[in-house]
Amino acid sequence: MSTILITGAATGFGAETALRLAAAGHHVIAGVEVPAQVFALQHQAKARGVTLQVETLDVTDPATPARAAGWEVDVLLNNAGISEGGSIADIPGANLRRQYEVNIIGPVLLTQAVLRGMIRRGSGRIVFMSSVAGLTTDPFAGAYSSSKHALEAIAEALRQEMQEFGIEVATINPGPFLTGFNDRMFETWKDWQDDPAARLFDYAKLAFPHEQYDIEPVIETTIGVLTGKIELYRNVEPKQIIAQQKQMLDAVWTRKTKTGLGQRAELVQKAYDIAPGTPVADQRD
Repeated sequence: MSTILITGAATGFGAETALRLAAAGHHVIAGVEVPAQVFALQHQAKARGVTLQVETLDVTDPATPARAAGWEVDVLLNNAGISEGGSIADIPGANLRRQYEVNIIGPVLLTQAVLRGMIRRGSGRIVFMSSVAGLTTDPFAGAYSSSKHALEAIAEALRQEMQEFGIEVATINPGPFLTGFNDRMFETWKDWQDDPAARLFDYAKLAFPHEQYDIEPVIETTIGVLTGKIELYRNVEPKQIIAQQKQMLDAVWTRKTKTGLGQRAELVQKAYDIAPGTPVADQRD
């Protein structure tokens, strides 16, 4: 069985994926950000009768790549990430820098470290937990989306660069899933070190502007990609939004710069109207 390193494994997609892969017999190294999360994840593993190697692994810590280089990792899932919500017109610089350090710089440096061992062995798989936000962009998610757009470019460049070395690269692109991650994005403004009176928007009145799905399809697809049972490079979930994503990408080619000027954008209005954590009414395919 493979040795699989998963960052951001304390909660959500990362935790459940780690637990299920361990149950299937893989050696899973589950990276969590802070020591308190080690005990919590170990407790979950014990309750489910599986063995996990849980490590404190902050992707922004300069010591992290060197530690990971000492493990013989067959598969890396770059899952750790944060989401900074807010208008591009308002987000403080410190928050932008943190967004990019966690979502871009940290994963790239970790990838560099584990790649060396993969290349020596002549095989390996690098998987980036991207997002549909890496393909299209919503209002108030520009910082987060831009970090995922960057990961898309990094993954595609790396795919071509690693081809001759026998290293596979793939992305997983979840849509709006109900893990709490999306809703927390619309609460990050509470910690901004800025002048609230200078903000263009009142973020207390806004919420994530999409209904959200159950996470099961993402877990199944992630496991399939990590174990090689799914061989697609890009993996969007839920599959019923793929057509919508393609339509949104195509629409950019004919959009005019004056389109909608003077009117509130549809998703901006929805951010005012929707309640946090709203589930999709009918989640069947």
